[in-house]
Amino acid sequence: MIKLIVGPKGAGKTKTMIDMINAAVKTTEGNIVVIEKSMKLTTDINHAARLLDVDEYHVEGADMLYGFVAGVLAGNYDITELFIDGLLKIVDHNMDAAAALLAKIDSITNGVEVIVTISSAEEALPESIKKYPHA
Repeated sequence: MIKLIVGPKGAGKTKTMIDMINAAVKTTEGNIVVIEKSMKLTTDINHAARLLDVDEYHVEGADMLYGFVAGVLAGNYDITELFIDGLLKIVDHNMDAAAALLAKIDSITNGVEVIVTISSAEEALPESIKKYPHA
């Protein structure tokens, strides 16, 4: 299941996600994975959450991010929450690619809760993204 944290830049999306990650670490019985660009969350999230930097793995664009997420999920069946910070930065601000990516990820989650931040005004999102619930 995918849930979104949406808002313009500077609206506190990443802070909200950090709080969600740190709360999940205290309650989950599985593993938590956080995917981000540029390792800016290193000191903000509990060390029990696995932090992955897409830059370190040279992930660029929606297709590569899908493969990366699929590989992470396939490699660890104990993941209960997956967080992706700054989706539009990773997919080069391509809304159509982001929408297609979310649909593909949603089809392989198998019970994993996926929380994604998107830097955009709510009204600027296409319906294919708006359909996902907000966290």
